[in-house]
Amino acid sequence: MSTIDTLGTAPAALEIHDVHKWYGAHRVLDGVDLTIRPGEVTVVIGPSGSGKSTLLRVINHLEKPEIGYVSINDELIGVKRQGERLKELSERAILAQRGRIGFVFQNFNLFPHLTALDNVAAAPVATGKLTKPEAQALAKELLERVGLGERVGAYPRQLSGGQQQRVAIARALALRPGVILFDEPTSALDPELVGEVLSVIKDLATSGTTLVIVTHEIGFAREIADRVVFIDGGRIVEQGPPSEVLDKPQHERTRDFLSKVL
Repeated sequence: MSTIDTLGTAPAALEIHDVHKWYGAHRVLDGVDLTIRPGEVTVVIGPSGSGKSTLLRVINHLEKPEIGYVSINDELIGVKRQGERLKELSERAILAQRGRIGFVFQNFNLFPHLTALDNVAAAPVATGKLTKPEAQALAKELLERVGLGERVGAYPRQLSGGQQQRVAIARALALRPGVILFDEPTSALDPELVGEVLSVIKDLATSGTTLVIVTHEIGFAREIADRVVFIDGGRIVEQGPPSEVLDKPQHERTRDFLSKVL
């Protein structure tokens, strides 16, 4: 499998500024501040229900924060400034922004009636970025890069979970995003299929793409992360290089969490 690249797209800088999100009385994110440099691989860990997946969904405005904002390359996501306030963008404008943010979900989210090739080619055609022949050529190239060059005509039901997730990664790459978000990309897989997906992400991590990865795979985090962020109760408790956060955690809550998962 050859090293994946992003086809000339410059990696993006990402800023999450004082983000709060709640559902009713339940505060899911409680003042999250995080700045991610272009090309940085950031792995987010924490217990179930700590706000990790919600944070990813706020980044591409699938969830709207009550307070705070997200910006990519200094462009506000989902909102624009109007005087002292932030005003929601139109759905069309938000969709255009999401086209520059790759998202790989836990459960693949492939179109069951489309082949692997057409699943990957669909978004560049729908957004008008490429013609259908151009998109299909790109899709074939990307599927080859994730090790599925022989399965371009297969439907999702004909693919293993690991193969479906690799199609989903190729689909995220097809729009040439400046940042790619991974929401527990191996959690829906049988254990023997996890490695093939992690291998593709490792290739991607060496390509200079800005990645934000939510995962429970601590060994994987240690291997590829530039920075590990530990979240609990909707707050960033601790962050730093893997050698610090995973091997010499400073916070008691981090130590307690790692003692249960390592």
